[in-house]
Amino acid sequence: MKFDVKKFKSFEMNLDGISKKALEEHYKLYSGYVNKANEIFDKLAGLDKDPAKANPTFSDIRVLKVELTRALGGIKNHEIYFEQLGGGGDPAGKLADMINANFGSLDDWKKDLKATGVAARGWAWLAYDWDTKTLFNYIGDEQNTYPVWNCTPLIAMDVFEHAYFMDWGTNKGGYIDAFIKQINWQAVQARADAYGILR
Repeated sequence: MKFDVKKFKSFEMNLDGISKKALEEHYKLYSGYVNKANEIFDKLAGLDKDPAKANPTFSDIRVLKVELTRALGGIKNHEIYFEQLGGGGDPAGKLADMINANFGSLDDWKKDLKATGVAARGWAWLAYDWDTKTLFNYIGDEQNTYPVWNCTPLIAMDVFEHAYFMDWGTNKGGYIDAFIKQINWQAVQARADAYGILR
């Protein structure tokens, strides 16, 4: 399995509140995750898979497979993040209806996402729960600590310091406000459509 470093339309836009310099530096981190995931897959391909050599305290297979989850999380989280930047406006149709149904209103969802992002150490996601058929804003403190099984993220908001410190210093809330204004709701809807959500 190999991953490629993708290109994103958001890098061709002027995003109010998120500078090109911040995006370019952020992109280097994403590229690093792609390179490390590929390196780990290469090492796993050549690894001796003898179960007698596996160990939950320390073993090569444990280290590689645990760190692979972090690299893959870094890829997937950032790809959603970069793909959804650069739009503005409000959600429409069934997506808007579901946000209103699950949060009360779009403004209430924004308030909840902002509070979730301020409380998070790394990521905040708007995700669809396939079991409850609902949307919820989740916290994940690391690339590989997505908190709930059987959920599909529709929006990924990076709240690690590297995402906002260059533009906003310690004003995490200001960055989150800027991020919310830059959500491309058509991209979010396209993601929901691709997974058959909200049909």
